[in-house]
Amino acid sequence: MCKQCDVPSFTRRGLFNIGLAATAAAALPSFPAWAQSGSPAPNAISPDDALKRLQEGNTRYAANTSTNKDFSAGRAARASAQYPFASIVSCADSRLAPELAFDQGLGDLFVVRVAGNFVNEDGLASLEYGAVVLGVPLIMVLGHANCGAVSATIKVVKDGTTFPGHLPSLINAIRPAVVAAQAKTPADLLAEATAENVRLNVKYLQTAKPLLSDLVAAGKLKVVGAVYEIASGKVTQV
Repeated sequence: MCKQCDVPSFTRRGLFNIGLAATAAAALPSFPAWAQSGSPAPNAISPDDALKRLQEGNTRYAANTSTNKDFSAGRAARASAQYPFASIVSCADSRLAPELAFDQGLGDLFVVRVAGNFVNEDGLASLEYGAVVLGVPLIMVLGHANCGAVSATIKVVKDGTTFPGHLPSLINAIRPAVVAAQAKTPADLLAEATAENVRLNVKYLQTAKPLLSDLVAAGKLKVVGAVYEIASGKVTQV
């Protein structure tokens, strides 16, 4: 083979592709120092440690001794990446803010919110992203006292109430929890249905294939459920 055959052919298209590659590389965010040094990610903790961190934060919040008050701290570092240590499936209720309830800063929690704190396909995809891409070791399904979405579902199941627009899709997602709670004939149907809604969604996430169930089985991910008391600010596992 002649020497000229060993020389790369820099065609116009080839140069164009090289230019695109160089531009893309330049656009990539620079990794923080810990990543360059090979250190573990800030959220590379065990599921149990993540849960303990949430519990300690809620204790501070309920006691009105929260430590996270300067939300500008770490803003520049957060611009390049995020390392949340827990995902929260929360109701959209305006009286519940997970970052405040667990006394965590921006970038600490990966929150999926929908009225009634249930998981649909979109929510599942978001939680898969958190677990697989971001390395989140813990998912908490968080219900709350006096949930309007659960209360509305009870009215549909017990009284045959109908709601307009797209509200029936929300009702249908929560209905199994209300029916299961009703079968127990509890003294407080709303409280029991709220807890049952949490339990059913925890079970769904624990067995969600193909991603979350494998992580749970490997001990890399834990899924738990809890209920937030609006009046006291306390979070209790169910």
